[in-house]
Amino acid sequence: MKYQQSAKRVFDIEAAAIANLKTLLNDDFDGAVEAILNSSGRVVICGMGKSGLIGKKIMATLASTGTPSFFMHPGEAFHGDLGMVAPDDIFVAISNSGETEEVIRLLPFLKDNGNTIIAMTGNPASTLAKNADFHLNIAVPQEACPHQLAPTSSTTATLVMGDALAVALMEARNFQPQDFARFHPGGSLGRKLLTKVRHEMKTDNLPLVTRDAPMKEVIHTMSAGRLGLCIVDEGRGIITDGDLRRHLENDPELMEKTAGEIMTTHPKSISPDARLTEAEAIMNQHKITSLLVRDEQGQLQGVIQIYDLNR
Repeated sequence: MKYQQSAKRVFDIEAAAIANLKTLLNDDFDGAVEAILNSSGRVVICGMGKSGLIGKKIMATLASTGTPSFFMHPGEAFHGDLGMVAPDDIFVAISNSGETEEVIRLLPFLKDNGNTIIAMTGNPASTLAKNADFHLNIAVPQEACPHQLAPTSSTTATLVMGDALAVALMEARNFQPQDFARFHPGGSLGRKLLTKVRHEMKTDNLPLVTRDAPMKEVIHTMSAGRLGLCIVDEGRGIITDGDLRRHLENDPELMEKTAGEIMTTHPKSISPDARLTEAEAIMNQHKITSLLVRDEQGQLQGVIQIYDLNR
C-alpha cells in the first residue's frame, strides 16, 4: 500500500504543476505560435540531458502534426551541427534553469544568424529567457522527487508546454486526420484513411448461393466460406450467421425453406475505390460487420468486413 501512496503523491504533485502552467501563459505563447506559422524554415529543438530527451518527443510531435522540425544536441551544435541551422529556422531552446552552459553558448551564433529564439525555462530572469524573442514559462511549484533533485514535475511541464504548442499550430493550420495519416502511413489510422476497399476486400471463393438453395446448402456454403455469411443471387440478398441463429430460435420450419425466403434484400454495399474509413463508418452506422463491394455497374466484386479494417 505504501507504494501506491507514493504514486498518488507523484500524480498529485505533477497534476498541480500542469495546472499551474495556465497561470504562467502570456502573450509570448501567441507570439511563439505566430512566429512558427510565419516562418518558411523549420523548428529546431535543442536541450541538454533530460530537457533534451523531452525535446526529442516535442520535435517528434511537431514533425508528425505538420510542423517540420528536428532535434539538435547542444554539444554537437557547438562542434559543427550549427551549420544545419538556416536563418529562417525557429530555434526552441529548453533549459529548466535557463542557465545551461551548453545551450547558452549557442546564443551568439543564433543572434548573428538572425534566428527567432523561443526559450522554455522555469526562470524568466535567466540568461536564456532574457535573450529569447519569446519565453514560455515552465516553472513548477516543486518536483515530485522527494529530494527535489531529479527532474520530474519540470520535465512533465515541459512536455505539456510542447504539446500545447503543437496543438495550437495544428488548429491554426486546420490540420486534419487525413494530413496526420499522410505522415503515419504505417499506423492504423493512416492505413484506414489511405487504403482503399479494393486492397482489403475478399474476392476468392465467395460463399455464393442461389435464392432457390435449400437451408442445408446455405449452411454448408456459409461454413466453407468462413465469412459468417452467404451471398444470394450475386448480391441481391445476404444471409448472415446471425440471421440463421435468429431463425433457428423462432422458426421450427427453417430447414424446409430456401435462401430466398430468409435473405435480407438490398444489402449494404460500397465501392471498391472507397476508403476503409468510409467502410467503417457505414458498418458502424448500421451496426453490421460486413459490406458487399460493387463496381459502378452494380456488379459484385467482393466482401469487406470490420475485421479487415483493424488488422
